[in-house]
Amino acid sequence: MPKVAVIGVGQSAFVRGYPGSIRELAFEAYAEAMADAGAQNSDIGATVICSSPEYDKQRSPAGVIAEYCGLNPQPTFYVETLCSSSSTGLKLAYSLVASGLHDSVMVLGFQKMSEITSAESQERMGRGADIQFESPFGTMMPAYYAMHAKAYLDHFGASEEDLARIRVKAATYGQINAKAVYRKGVELEQCLSADPVSKPLKVFDCCANADGSSCVIVASEERAKAMGITKPVWILGIGAASMPINMSCRDKFHGLAVAEEAAKQAYAMAGLGPKDINVAEVHDCFTIAEMMAYENLGFAEPGQGPELIRAKETYKEGSIPVNVDGGLLSKGHPIGATGGSQVRTIVLQLRDQAGDMQVKDPQFGLVHNIGGVGLYGNVTIFGR
Repeated sequence: MPKVAVIGVGQSAFVRGYPGSIRELAFEAYAEAMADAGAQNSDIGATVICSSPEYDKQRSPAGVIAEYCGLNPQPTFYVETLCSSSSTGLKLAYSLVASGLHDSVMVLGFQKMSEITSAESQERMGRGADIQFESPFGTMMPAYYAMHAKAYLDHFGASEEDLARIRVKAATYGQINAKAVYRKGVELEQCLSADPVSKPLKVFDCCANADGSSCVIVASEERAKAMGITKPVWILGIGAASMPINMSCRDKFHGLAVAEEAAKQAYAMAGLGPKDINVAEVHDCFTIAEMMAYENLGFAEPGQGPELIRAKETYKEGSIPVNVDGGLLSKGHPIGATGGSQVRTIVLQLRDQAGDMQVKDPQFGLVHNIGGVGLYGNVTIFGR
Protein backbone atom coordinates (compact mmCIF):
# COMPACT_ATOMS: atom_id res chain seq x y z
CA MET A 1 0.00 0.00 0.00
CA PRO A 2 1.45 3.43 -0.94
CA LYS A 3 2.35 5.67 1.98
CA VAL A 4 0.00 8.57 2.78
CA ALA A 5 1.03 11.48 4.98
CA VAL A 6 -0.74 14.23 6.85
CA ILE A 7 1.03 17.39 5.65
CA GLY A 8 -1.13 20.13 7.14
CA VAL A 9 -3.62 20.62 9.97
CA GLY A 10 -5.78 23.50 11.16
CA GLN A 11 -8.62 24.28 13.51
CA SER A 12 -10.76 27.26 14.42
CA ALA A 13 -11.36 28.09 18.04
CA PHE A 14 -14.36 26.12 19.27
CA VAL A 15 -16.95 28.60 20.55
CA ARG A 16 -20.54 28.66 21.76
CA GLY A 17 -21.86 31.19 19.25
CA TYR A 18 -19.84 31.89 16.12
CA PRO A 19 -20.92 35.27 14.67
CA GLY A 20 -20.17 34.55 11.00
CA SER A 21 -21.41 32.16 8.32
CA ILE A 22 -20.48 28.51 7.86
CA ARG A 23 -18.19 29.43 4.97
CA GLU A 24 -16.31 31.91 7.17
CA LEU A 25 -16.11 29.35 9.96
CA ALA A 26 -14.73 26.69 7.62
CA PHE A 27 -12.24 29.17 6.16
CA GLU A 28 -10.54 29.60 9.55
CA ALA A 29 -9.44 25.96 9.69
CA TYR A 30 -8.68 25.92 5.96
CA ALA A 31 -6.37 28.93 6.22
CA GLU A 32 -4.47 27.50 9.19
CA ALA A 33 -3.97 24.12 7.51
CA MET A 34 -2.84 25.68 4.23
CA ALA A 35 -0.30 27.83 6.06
CA ASP A 36 0.83 24.80 8.06
CA ALA A 37 1.46 22.83 4.87
CA GLY A 38 2.87 25.80 2.95
CA ALA A 39 0.33 24.94 0.27
CA GLN A 40 -1.39 26.80 -2.55
CA ASN A 41 -4.90 25.94 -3.76
CA SER A 42 -3.34 24.38 -6.85
CA ASP A 43 -1.68 21.84 -4.55
CA ILE A 44 -5.07 20.46 -3.45
CA GLY A 45 -6.41 17.74 -5.73
CA ALA A 46 -9.84 17.31 -4.15
CA THR A 47 -11.80 18.28 -1.04
CA VAL A 48 -13.93 16.25 1.35
CA ILE A 49 -16.37 18.42 3.31
CA CYS A 50 -17.82 16.89 6.47
CA SER A 51 -20.75 17.89 8.68
CA SER A 52 -24.03 16.62 10.04
CA PRO A 53 -26.54 18.23 7.68
CA GLU A 54 -29.53 18.45 10.00
CA TYR A 55 -27.78 21.37 11.75
CA ASP A 56 -27.03 23.22 8.50
CA LYS A 57 -29.46 25.71 6.99
CA GLN A 58 -27.42 25.52 3.79
CA ARG A 59 -28.24 22.53 1.62
CA SER A 60 -25.14 20.91 0.07
CA PRO A 61 -22.65 22.99 2.08
CA ALA A 62 -19.70 21.36 0.30
CA GLY A 63 -20.31 23.49 -2.79
CA VAL A 64 -20.53 26.73 -0.83
CA ILE A 65 -17.37 26.03 1.19
CA ALA A 66 -15.29 24.84 -1.78
CA GLU A 67 -16.24 28.00 -3.69
CA TYR A 68 -15.45 30.30 -0.76
CA CYS A 69 -12.04 28.68 -0.23
CA GLY A 70 -11.23 28.93 -3.95
CA LEU A 71 -11.09 25.15 -4.40
CA ASN A 72 -12.92 24.95 -7.74
CA PRO A 73 -12.75 23.28 -10.22
CA GLN A 74 -11.30 20.43 -8.12
CA PRO A 75 -13.89 17.78 -7.21
CA THR A 76 -15.53 18.08 -3.83
CA PHE A 77 -17.27 15.33 -1.86
CA TYR A 78 -19.64 15.52 1.08
CA VAL A 79 -19.41 12.99 3.94
CA GLU A 80 -21.68 12.43 6.93
CA THR A 81 -21.49 9.80 9.66
CA LEU A 82 -22.86 11.90 12.52
CA CYS A 83 -20.16 12.73 15.10
CA SER A 84 -17.49 10.74 13.23
CA SER A 85 -17.96 12.58 9.93
CA SER A 86 -14.48 14.08 9.56
CA SER A 87 -12.63 10.89 10.52
CA THR A 88 -14.75 9.11 7.90
CA GLY A 89 -13.73 11.92 5.57
CA LEU A 90 -10.10 11.14 6.38
CA LYS A 91 -10.62 7.50 5.40
CA LEU A 92 -12.06 8.64 2.07
CA ALA A 93 -9.14 11.05 1.55
CA TYR A 94 -6.63 8.32 2.40
CA SER A 95 -8.30 5.99 -0.10
CA LEU A 96 -8.29 8.61 -2.86
CA VAL A 97 -4.57 9.21 -2.39
CA ALA A 98 -3.52 5.59 -1.81
CA SER A 99 -5.42 4.56 -4.94
CA GLY A 100 -3.58 7.12 -7.04
CA LEU A 101 -6.70 9.01 -8.08
CA HIS A 102 -5.35 12.14 -6.38
CA ASP A 103 -1.97 12.99 -4.91
CA SER A 104 -3.41 15.32 -2.28
CA VAL A 105 -6.83 15.75 -0.63
CA MET A 106 -8.17 18.18 1.94
CA VAL A 107 -10.64 17.08 4.64
CA LEU A 108 -12.60 20.05 6.00
CA GLY A 109 -15.09 19.45 8.80
CA PHE A 110 -17.36 22.03 10.36
CA GLN A 111 -20.51 22.54 12.38
CA LYS A 112 -22.33 25.69 13.38
CA MET A 113 -24.64 24.24 15.98
CA SER A 114 -25.78 27.64 17.20
CA GLU A 115 -27.81 28.08 14.01
CA ILE A 116 -30.62 26.24 15.81
CA THR A 117 -31.91 26.30 19.38
CA SER A 118 -30.83 23.85 22.09
CA ALA A 119 -34.26 22.24 21.99
CA GLU A 120 -34.02 21.82 18.21
CA SER A 121 -30.53 20.43 18.61
CA GLN A 122 -31.67 17.80 21.10
CA GLU A 123 -34.52 16.79 18.80
CA ARG A 124 -32.12 16.37 15.88
CA MET A 125 -29.73 14.35 18.01
CA GLY A 126 -32.63 12.07 18.89
CA ARG A 127 -33.19 11.53 15.17
CA GLY A 128 -29.73 9.98 15.04
CA ALA A 129 -31.62 6.96 16.34
CA ASP A 130 -34.16 4.98 14.33
CA ILE A 131 -37.05 7.37 13.66
CA GLN A 132 -39.54 4.52 13.43
CA PHE A 133 -38.67 2.42 16.46
CA GLU A 134 -36.71 4.58 18.93
CA SER A 135 -36.70 8.36 18.53
CA PRO A 136 -40.53 8.71 18.73
CA PHE A 137 -40.13 7.73 22.38
CA GLY A 138 -38.06 10.83 23.16
CA THR A 139 -34.55 9.38 22.99
CA MET A 140 -31.69 11.85 23.38
CA MET A 141 -27.92 11.46 23.55
CA PRO A 142 -27.51 11.89 27.33
CA ALA A 143 -30.13 9.21 27.97
CA TYR A 144 -28.47 6.77 25.59
CA TYR A 145 -25.06 7.20 27.19
CA ALA A 146 -26.65 7.05 30.64
CA MET A 147 -27.82 3.54 29.69
CA HIS A 148 -24.21 2.65 28.95
CA ALA A 149 -23.02 4.28 32.17
CA LYS A 150 -25.57 2.41 34.28
CA ALA A 151 -24.67 -0.87 32.60
CA TYR A 152 -20.95 -0.28 33.03
CA LEU A 153 -21.15 0.74 36.69
CA ASP A 154 -23.41 -2.21 37.51
CA HIS A 155 -21.43 -4.76 35.52
CA PHE A 156 -17.97 -3.84 36.79
CA GLY A 157 -18.69 -2.24 40.15
CA ALA A 158 -17.18 1.09 39.15
CA SER A 159 -18.35 4.35 40.71
CA GLU A 160 -19.65 7.73 39.64
CA GLU A 161 -16.48 9.12 41.20
CA ASP A 162 -14.45 7.23 38.58
CA LEU A 163 -16.39 9.00 35.85
CA ALA A 164 -15.91 12.35 37.58
CA ARG A 165 -12.14 11.81 37.59
CA ILE A 166 -12.24 11.77 33.79
CA ARG A 167 -13.88 15.19 33.75
CA VAL A 168 -11.33 16.56 36.21
CA LYS A 169 -8.57 15.42 33.82
CA ALA A 170 -10.32 16.97 30.82
CA ALA A 171 -10.64 20.30 32.61
CA THR A 172 -6.99 20.17 33.63
CA TYR A 173 -5.96 20.22 29.98
CA GLY A 174 -8.82 22.36 28.70
CA GLN A 175 -7.33 25.23 30.68
CA ILE A 176 -4.17 25.18 28.54
CA ASN A 177 -5.85 24.66 25.17
CA ALA A 178 -6.45 28.02 23.52
CA LYS A 179 -8.89 26.39 21.06
CA ALA A 180 -11.17 24.93 23.77
CA VAL A 181 -14.61 26.31 24.57
CA TYR A 182 -14.42 25.39 28.28
CA ARG A 183 -11.19 26.62 29.86
CA LYS A 184 -11.90 26.26 33.56
CA GLY A 185 -10.66 23.72 36.05
CA VAL A 186 -13.18 21.64 37.98
CA GLU A 187 -12.83 19.79 41.27
CA LEU A 188 -13.96 16.26 41.92
CA GLU A 189 -16.60 17.39 44.41
CA GLN A 190 -18.02 19.87 41.89
CA CYS A 191 -18.57 17.04 39.45
CA LEU A 192 -20.16 14.76 42.01
CA SER A 193 -22.53 17.43 43.37
CA ALA A 194 -23.60 18.80 39.97
CA ASP A 195 -27.20 18.59 38.81
CA PRO A 196 -28.26 15.33 37.16
CA VAL A 197 -28.84 15.27 33.41
CA SER A 198 -29.76 11.61 32.95
CA LYS A 199 -28.76 9.40 35.86
CA PRO A 200 -26.05 8.52 36.57
CA LEU A 201 -24.69 11.27 34.29
CA LYS A 202 -24.49 14.80 35.68
CA VAL A 203 -23.76 18.17 34.11
CA PHE A 204 -19.98 17.76 34.13
CA ASP A 205 -20.21 14.26 32.63
CA CYS A 206 -21.50 15.76 29.38
CA CYS A 207 -19.70 17.68 26.64
CA ALA A 208 -21.10 20.94 25.28
CA ASN A 209 -22.30 21.74 21.79
CA ALA A 210 -20.03 24.19 19.98
CA ASP A 211 -19.35 25.89 16.67
CA GLY A 212 -16.06 25.07 15.02
CA SER A 213 -14.10 23.78 12.05
CA SER A 214 -11.08 21.57 11.45
CA CYS A 215 -8.93 20.81 8.43
CA VAL A 216 -6.52 17.99 7.55
CA ILE A 217 -4.51 17.82 4.32
CA VAL A 218 -3.14 14.45 3.20
CA ALA A 219 -0.74 13.69 0.37
CA SER A 220 1.20 10.90 -1.24
CA GLU A 221 4.82 10.40 -0.24
CA GLU A 222 5.97 11.81 -3.57
CA ARG A 223 3.76 14.87 -3.30
CA ALA A 224 4.86 15.53 0.28
CA LYS A 225 8.51 15.42 -0.80
CA ALA A 226 7.84 17.71 -3.77
CA MET A 227 6.18 20.24 -1.45
CA GLY A 228 9.17 20.20 0.89
CA ILE A 229 7.29 18.78 3.89
CA THR A 230 9.89 18.23 6.61
CA LYS A 231 7.72 16.57 9.27
CA PRO A 232 5.16 14.34 7.57
CA VAL A 233 2.97 12.28 9.89
CA TRP A 234 2.10 8.95 8.31
CA ILE A 235 -1.28 7.25 8.39
CA LEU A 236 -0.36 3.71 9.41
CA GLY A 237 -3.70 2.08 10.09
CA ILE A 238 -7.38 2.84 9.53
CA GLY A 239 -10.25 0.84 10.95
CA ALA A 240 -13.94 1.52 10.46
CA ALA A 241 -17.06 -0.33 11.53
CA SER A 242 -20.78 0.03 12.10
CA MET A 243 -23.30 -1.60 14.40
CA PRO A 244 -27.10 -1.91 14.37
CA ILE A 245 -28.79 1.41 14.98
CA ASN A 246 -31.43 -0.11 17.25
CA MET A 247 -30.31 -0.73 20.81
CA SER A 248 -32.44 -3.88 20.96
CA CYS A 249 -30.09 -5.44 18.39
CA ARG A 250 -26.99 -5.01 20.54
CA ASP A 251 -25.70 -7.66 22.89
CA LYS A 252 -23.93 -5.51 25.48
CA PHE A 253 -24.03 -2.01 26.93
CA HIS A 254 -20.86 -1.88 29.05
CA GLY A 255 -18.73 -1.23 25.96
CA LEU A 256 -18.96 -0.24 22.30
CA ALA A 257 -18.47 -3.17 19.94
CA VAL A 258 -18.05 -0.75 17.04
CA ALA A 259 -14.89 0.65 18.63
CA GLU A 260 -13.50 -2.81 19.31
CA GLU A 261 -13.96 -3.82 15.68
CA ALA A 262 -12.49 -0.60 14.27
CA ALA A 263 -9.52 -0.84 16.65
CA LYS A 264 -8.84 -4.45 15.63
CA GLN A 265 -8.68 -3.42 11.98
CA ALA A 266 -6.47 -0.39 12.63
CA TYR A 267 -3.98 -2.31 14.78
CA ALA A 268 -3.75 -5.08 12.19
CA MET A 269 -3.16 -2.65 9.33
CA ALA A 270 -0.51 -0.74 11.29
CA GLY A 271 1.16 -3.88 12.62
CA LEU A 272 0.94 -2.42 16.12
CA GLY A 273 -0.85 -3.13 19.38
CA PRO A 274 -2.27 -1.08 22.25
CA LYS A 275 1.04 -1.04 24.13
CA ASP A 276 2.73 0.66 21.16
CA ILE A 277 0.48 3.74 21.34
CA ASN A 278 2.11 6.72 23.08
CA VAL A 279 -0.76 9.22 22.96
CA ALA A 280 -4.46 8.93 22.10
CA GLU A 281 -7.48 11.07 21.34
CA VAL A 282 -10.75 9.32 22.18
CA HIS A 283 -14.35 10.33 21.66
CA ASP A 284 -15.32 11.53 25.15
CA CYS A 285 -18.74 13.01 24.40
CA PHE A 286 -19.58 11.77 27.91
CA THR A 287 -17.24 10.60 30.64
CA ILE A 288 -18.50 7.05 30.26
CA ALA A 289 -17.50 7.14 26.59
CA GLU A 290 -13.86 7.73 27.52
CA MET A 291 -14.00 5.02 30.17
CA MET A 292 -15.30 2.47 27.66
CA ALA A 293 -12.72 3.60 25.11
CA TYR A 294 -9.86 2.70 27.48
CA GLU A 295 -11.02 -0.89 27.35
CA ASN A 296 -12.35 -1.06 23.78
CA LEU A 297 -8.94 0.10 22.50
CA GLY A 298 -7.04 -2.39 24.65
CA PHE A 299 -5.40 0.14 26.97
CA ALA A 300 -7.03 -1.71 29.89
CA GLU A 301 -8.68 -5.08 30.35
CA PRO A 302 -12.51 -5.11 30.65
CA GLY A 303 -13.48 -3.54 33.95
CA GLN A 304 -9.98 -2.14 34.59
CA GLY A 305 -10.51 1.28 33.00
CA PRO A 306 -11.15 2.90 36.40
CA GLU A 307 -7.68 1.80 37.53
CA LEU A 308 -6.12 3.84 34.72
CA ILE A 309 -7.81 7.09 35.69
CA ARG A 310 -7.39 6.51 39.44
CA ALA A 311 -3.64 6.09 38.93
CA LYS A 312 -3.54 9.05 36.50
CA GLU A 313 -2.08 6.80 33.81
CA THR A 314 -4.11 8.70 31.18
CA TYR A 315 -2.62 12.04 32.21
CA LYS A 316 0.20 13.57 30.18
CA GLU A 317 2.89 11.96 32.35
CA GLY A 318 1.16 8.57 32.49
CA SER A 319 1.70 5.36 30.57
CA ILE A 320 -1.03 6.13 27.99
CA PRO A 321 -1.89 9.86 27.80
CA VAL A 322 -5.47 10.32 26.59
CA ASN A 323 -7.16 13.58 25.54
CA VAL A 324 -4.43 15.87 26.80
CA ASP A 325 -6.04 18.68 24.77
CA GLY A 326 -9.12 18.56 27.03
CA GLY A 327 -11.12 16.23 24.79
CA LEU A 328 -14.68 16.91 23.74
CA LEU A 329 -15.55 17.49 27.40
CA SER A 330 -13.50 20.70 27.44
CA LYS A 331 -12.96 21.54 23.76
CA GLY A 332 -16.65 21.24 22.90
CA HIS A 333 -18.18 19.07 20.21
CA PRO A 334 -18.95 20.74 16.84
CA ILE A 335 -20.05 17.48 15.28
CA GLY A 336 -18.53 17.67 11.80
CA ALA A 337 -15.26 19.17 13.06
CA THR A 338 -14.54 16.85 15.98
CA GLY A 339 -12.65 14.05 14.22
CA GLY A 340 -10.40 16.50 12.37
CA SER A 341 -9.66 18.31 15.63
CA GLN A 342 -8.61 15.01 17.20
CA VAL A 343 -6.33 14.30 14.22
CA ARG A 344 -4.80 17.78 14.51
CA THR A 345 -3.91 17.14 18.15
CA ILE A 346 -2.20 13.83 17.37
CA VAL A 347 -0.31 15.30 14.41
CA LEU A 348 1.01 18.14 16.57
CA GLN A 349 2.00 15.63 19.25
CA LEU A 350 3.96 13.50 16.77
CA ARG A 351 5.72 16.61 15.46
CA ASP A 352 6.58 17.72 19.02
CA GLN A 353 4.60 20.91 18.40
CA ALA A 354 1.86 20.57 21.04
CA GLY A 355 3.26 23.17 23.44
CA ASP A 356 2.13 22.80 27.04
CA MET A 357 0.13 19.72 26.07
CA GLN A 358 3.17 17.91 24.62
CA VAL A 359 3.72 14.28 25.60
CA LYS A 360 7.36 13.18 25.84
CA ASP A 361 8.74 11.82 22.56
CA PRO A 362 5.67 10.03 21.12
CA GLN A 363 6.22 7.72 18.15
CA PHE A 364 2.68 6.52 17.55
CA GLY A 365 -0.68 8.18 18.14
CA LEU A 366 -4.28 7.00 17.86
CA VAL A 367 -7.62 8.70 17.15
CA HIS A 368 -10.91 7.05 18.21
CA ASN A 369 -13.99 8.83 16.82
CA ILE A 370 -17.55 7.52 17.32
CA GLY A 371 -20.66 8.48 15.37
CA GLY A 372 -24.01 8.35 17.14
CA VAL A 373 -24.33 5.99 20.09
CA GLY A 374 -21.82 3.43 18.87
CA LEU A 375 -23.41 3.36 15.41
CA TYR A 376 -20.25 4.29 13.48
CA GLY A 377 -16.68 3.88 14.69
CA ASN A 378 -13.37 4.98 13.24
CA VAL A 379 -9.93 4.28 14.70
CA THR A 380 -6.85 5.72 12.97
CA ILE A 381 -3.21 5.17 13.90
CA PHE A 382 -0.47 7.63 13.01
CA GLY A 383 3.32 7.50 13.20
CA ARG A 384 6.29 9.74 12.65
